[in-house]
Amino acid sequence: MMPMDHVCGPSASFVESKCSSQHDHSEQCSSSSIRPAATRMSQKHTHSALISRGAAKTVHKTSAIMSKSPYPSGPNLKAPKDCRIMRRIIAEDLDWSLVIVPCLSNLCLQSIVRNFEEKPIFEELRPIHRDFIQEKLSVSLPLRVTAKLISDGVYWKRCCEQRWDLCDVSHYGHSWKRMFFERHMESIIELFIPDVTEPKKVLEIVPLCKDYVKRLDISQLLPPIKEPQNEEEEYGSELASNTDYDEPLNHFNFSILLDKLTRLEELHLVYRVKQCGMNFEWKMFEMTDRDCESLSKALKSCKTLKLLRLHESHIEDKKCRLLVKHLLDHPSLRELDFSHNLIGDRGARAIGKLLTRSKLEILNMCDNNIRDPGAKAIAHGLSKNSTLLSLNLRLNRLTDEGGQAIGKALLNNNTLRHLHLGANKVTGLTAIALAKVLDENQTLKSLNLSCNSLGEDGGKALEKAMSHNTIVTECDIRLTEVDEHIVSFINQDPQEVPEPHFGNHLSGGETNREDMHARPQSRVRARTHRVRELASTLQTVFPYLLSGAV
Repeated sequence: MMPMDHVCGPSASFVESKCSSQHDHSEQCSSSSIRPAATRMSQKHTHSALISRGAAKTVHKTSAIMSKSPYPSGPNLKAPKDCRIMRRIIAEDLDWSLVIVPCLSNLCLQSIVRNFEEKPIFEELRPIHRDFIQEKLSVSLPLRVTAKLISDGVYWKRCCEQRWDLCDVSHYGHSWKRMFFERHMESIIELFIPDVTEPKKVLEIVPLCKDYVKRLDISQLLPPIKEPQNEEEEYGSELASNTDYDEPLNHFNFSILLDKLTRLEELHLVYRVKQCGMNFEWKMFEMTDRDCESLSKALKSCKTLKLLRLHESHIEDKKCRLLVKHLLDHPSLRELDFSHNLIGDRGARAIGKLLTRSKLEILNMCDNNIRDPGAKAIAHGLSKNSTLLSLNLRLNRLTDEGGQAIGKALLNNNTLRHLHLGANKVTGLTAIALAKVLDENQTLKSLNLSCNSLGEDGGKALEKAMSHNTIVTECDIRLTEVDEHIVSFINQDPQEVPEPHFGNHLSGGETNREDMHARPQSRVRARTHRVRELASTLQTVFPYLLSGAV
């Protein structure tokens, strides 16, 4: 069979020749009429016996295609003015564009991105160009270049998401830049090894991040590295550790840092080592005297601090008194949390003094060793305090002597709203004292006496007081040996109170009317959260297991 290009050759050469020389073909068209391509192909088929029937069919199809061509043919054939429009090109590359050379502004922006470390240009750009720069800059640029220059936005979001898996910006005031610098500073402190890590590594980052760090949540503090010992020395040290305490290990010195963080408002500290595994030692989970001294001085120098949470760090009376000594008359401290430590009565006396010389609003002394003398000291400070809103003494060693002292103090206190005395050793005498408070106090809104042995007398006293109180919204007396009927009455929602039945006196109408007045509709009984209490108890019983220490 004859090749297709050979069959179509005359017509193709005809069109190309028309495009190449318009003048010559014009003369040819004027001298004689040009036969159509289909006619010429049919004549060749007639006079040539060498062309087979298959070739004839091919020629016939070709002529049909040529007859449908958008370009004119025959005697009136005229060449197009512009040969470039004779053929239509469809690009297979979806990114192909007529704009071959990029815009000059894009070239300039790309050059700025490439040379940003040597020649940072950002403030001079228009807002739309700044957005382009933030999306294209490398997240590995030194902080000395980007910290002061790049504002909060897409760039810092990219830095956070590239470094950490969980990034909840709502915990950081919806600021990606604040999130990055706070978590960056936390990681430096948590990985700081005394006598190994240079303090310069911490101090050189302070000028860059001091304007953005408002909270530090330090979940671990590493001790110094022990020098390797041979087998005999190690065996001897194991025998000695059974009788004597090893030399205490010091941790990061906060006195070199806190006074330089001029916007720090919250400090959360735990002296422990996470994921220590088989290297577990009790001294990894305690604050030393030297640590306490340096931290107390640092806290005094931090004038902007509003919240201090120092828990699970084996703080006993001596360390508590030293810390409180430097917190007296602090200008901005509003919340203090010493929960899950070893603070006893001597430390509680210092806390009582702090209540009279501070502006504390929240005090959490949960899970310590405070007994009646310490509770009396706290009660004395509470009676003279006018700012405290919440007091938590859960999981201590208080008995009725300490509980009654706190109840008596509340008769003179008009600011406390939340009191938690759960899981102590108080009985019905304390409940009776607090029932008197409910009759006279007009500010207390929440009272928790759960996990105490209040007994029947204590339950009845609270029931009577709560029937007339319209201020308290929560009174938790679970697991207190109080009758379930009384518990349900105290904790019921007023919407669940049955409608009174106003029938004749024999049907109990008067009794229902009295019950209605005894339980006013304005009293709202909030439902307690058992899951929260259970989680808190587990954290108390197994603190090291939950923290991943073992």
